[in-house]
Formats: sequence, structure tokens, C-alpha cells
Amino acid sequence: MRIGLMIEGQNGLTWERWSHILQMAERLKFPSVFRSDHYFIGPQQDSLEAYLSFVLAARETSTIRFGPLVTPVTFRAPVNVARMAAQIDLLSGGRFVMGMGAGWNEAEHSAYGIPFPPVKERFDRLEEAIRLTRALWAGPATFDGRYYQLREADCQPRPSDGRPPLLIGGGGEKRTLKLVARYAAEWNAVNLSPDAYAHKTAVLEKHCESEGRDPSSIARSMMAFGIVGPTQKDIDAATKRLMSMFGGGGGQSLDEFRAGAKQRGLIVGSTDEVVDRLGQLAELGLQEVQFQHFNFDSDDVPEYLAGEIAPRVRDL
Repeated sequence: MRIGLMIEGQNGLTWERWSHILQMAERLKFPSVFRSDHYFIGPQQDSLEAYLSFVLAARETSTIRFGPLVTPVTFRAPVNVARMAAQIDLLSGGRFVMGMGAGWNEAEHSAYGIPFPPVKERFDRLEEAIRLTRALWAGPATFDGRYYQLREADCQPRPSDGRPPLLIGGGGEKRTLKLVARYAAEWNAVNLSPDAYAHKTAVLEKHCESEGRDPSSIARSMMAFGIVGPTQKDIDAATKRLMSMFGGGGGQSLDEFRAGAKQRGLIVGSTDEVVDRLGQLAELGLQEVQFQHFNFDSDDVPEYLAGEIAPRVRDL
């Protein structure tokens, strides 16, 4: 199993912090650094435009794979996203991952004047955007969809065959996992316990059977909130940080909050507990976990993940 990093780009990320994170990730030999694609969630803070930040990642790194977890179909015209993705992948030497999703945060759409259609339409648009993107990358392309159209569009420079890989994130059993089975090179789950992950995997496999696709052809990753650290003091600090992010924890003690978080699929505990949880997930086919890196002003948690966790799970 591989251990990567996930950055919430809307939570006070600056160019200096982003550049430092990229350099730190390569120094510590993380295989991946993904980031969110949001204007804000909750309070409005410094928030770097995702695709501009990916250009910096392409130029300032040489080994990590990177991309959005995930880009909402509502934010930008799919043809623009497809062209940017193709060129960033070329700029990076083939390390960009195109993460796509339907979008969910209505507040940021309202604030920025972006239409936020009902959920069915968002998923219809997502599937159409995926089909358009694949056609454009193969180009020249003509595409007649309900929402999007192309007329002999020739995306140049064109990405290499089979690139960039398409990642679809989420666990919705009716639409999301069906789209994964139909189109995705990689499925990214979010904060699932081993039991929940096993269930979602079974659902995905049924969709793959319906689509005539080998489930093993889909790479498996998970974005995870981790309450982890080398000492109990560090674990307590991580707990308090998450409690503040989730509204203070409702008067719970640190132990009560951690117990609830673990039930909800977060990865919680000492090094041995974390390795055990990752081992259970690896047995179910999970190949990479991207841990949230919340405190941009400290490298302590990434140093711990790279030094203490990654070596112990590398061969799982």
C-alpha cells in the first residue's frame, strides 16, 4: 500500500505554502499529492485556483502524481478542463490525474454566481463531460450532447494515448459507482471503514459485471482524515484540530470524539492501530491512502507518515 497526501486548497493555502508542500512531499518520497478543487467550504480563506496550482506542481516536482480530488463538473466548461488537463499532463511528463465529480457544495456556487442544478442533472452533466473529455483527448472530435457540444475540435497539444487517467471519487451506489465501472481508471473512496469499503467494493463489482469490465482494471485509492501521530500528545492535538473543524465536537471528550470518528471511517490511533487499519483495507484491495494534511505550517504529520507508517505498509 502507498501513502499519499491530500491538501484542502481552500483552507488558507498560499503560494508559499503550496510550494513548500510540493518540495516537502518529494523530499519525503510521497508518491502523490492531491488537492481539493473548491472556492471555499465554511469560512472564506486564501484559496488557490486549482489548475494554476497544478502548473506549479508540474514544474516544481518530478516524481509525484497529482490532481484534483475532485473537480466539480459545475465549475468550468468541460472543454476548458479537458484542455488544461491534457496540457498539464504533458508539462508534468505524464503525472497528472484527472479527478472528476458532480459537485456538492451549494454555498460556493451561490457566492460565485455559478448555477447549481439538481443532483440528477449534475450527474447527467458529469457523465456527458466524461464522454466529451475522452473524445476531445482522442480528437479531432464532434460531440452532440444535451449539455455540451463539439464541432471538429482538435485538442492540441494532444495527450499521450490513455492519458491522463480518469479518477472518479465518491461512493454513491446508483450513479457514482456505475460511472466508475463504466469510465474510471481509478476509484477514490472517502473515509470508509473496512466493512463499509467491502460493501462499496461489492457494489462496484456488480456494476463492473453489468458493464462487462474486469474490476481489477480499476485502481483503488481512498482519501482519509487521520487522527494520528507519533505520541499521544500529537494524537490529542490532531483530535482538537478536527473537533474545531467539525464545530467543536458537541461537548464530547477527546476519547469520545475519536471513537465516533473511527466508527465513521476515519483512521484513528497509534502507529500500530493505523497500520492494522491500513492492513485490513489492503486485504480488501485498497492500493493507496491519501491522508489529509491539515496544518500547512508544520511538517510533523507528513514526516511521521513518511517515516513511521509508509515503510510498514509498503508491502501490504
